[in-house]
Amino acid sequence: MQGQPANALQVVRLQSAVSLQTPHFRTGARRIDASAGFGYRRRATAATLQARQRPARMLKLYDYLPSRNAWKVRQLLHHLGLPYQAIPVSIFEGEGRQPAFLRVNPSGKVPALGLEDGRTLAESNAILAYLADGSDYLPADRYLRAKVHQWLSFEQEQVEMSIGSLRYWTLTGKLPHRDATLVAGKRKAALRTLALLDDELATRLFIVDGRYSIADISIFAYASRAEDAGLSLAAYPHFRAWLERVQSQPGFLPEVHPYSIDPHSGNELP
Repeated sequence: MQGQPANALQVVRLQSAVSLQTPHFRTGARRIDASAGFGYRRRATAATLQARQRPARMLKLYDYLPSRNAWKVRQLLHHLGLPYQAIPVSIFEGEGRQPAFLRVNPSGKVPALGLEDGRTLAESNAILAYLADGSDYLPADRYLRAKVHQWLSFEQEQVEMSIGSLRYWTLTGKLPHRDATLVAGKRKAALRTLALLDDELATRLFIVDGRYSIADISIFAYASRAEDAGLSLAAYPHFRAWLERVQSQPGFLPEVHPYSIDPHSGNELP
């Protein structure tokens, strides 16, 4: 992007995306009873003015640009048109292990989300479920919501642990230093995962009930980058067609930040 500093990891960005779709969240205005008299309304007005004088709070995304887990959250925030403050965390330099960040997320991992009221939330799929609540990206039906959570668990256990690990090791130069048996096992699991997804997507447009949801966002994050890990997608036509459908969604974020923007990414994580 023109005008962006060379080292994007050092920039704290204020993202404010405007959704071009029908708003997904509804906000209700408080009704003031006129019979309460002028004094009631005067007190309400004073409270409003006092609130306006306080600094406005917004969501804080603790981010690491090359992370595809962090991309999931950026993507949903963009879909929803929610403003947020991006706070970069230099994980390979150990910032994730510092006491200040461990108070945000005890595991020391990104992404994490700071809420407007000061509470925090970690784990990318938990963040997706929180943000998507009440929107079109998480079904209201009880069974379908459970199916979305089923696929979020699948993503963590099957997609990220196989495709995600192989991709990370490959792109950061760590693959030759990993045990050959471990790598072979990850590769076998990754191909099995891609085959399963191809079979599932042969019968529907999207992961759950044929509708685009956070299940698609979550699985797309790492599964779409399988070729970065040396995994061919030639044998999975239904999966490839699904990738195109996801990328054609309004507000899709095509950004992929390489690990090379971080000169410390060749190190092992602390």
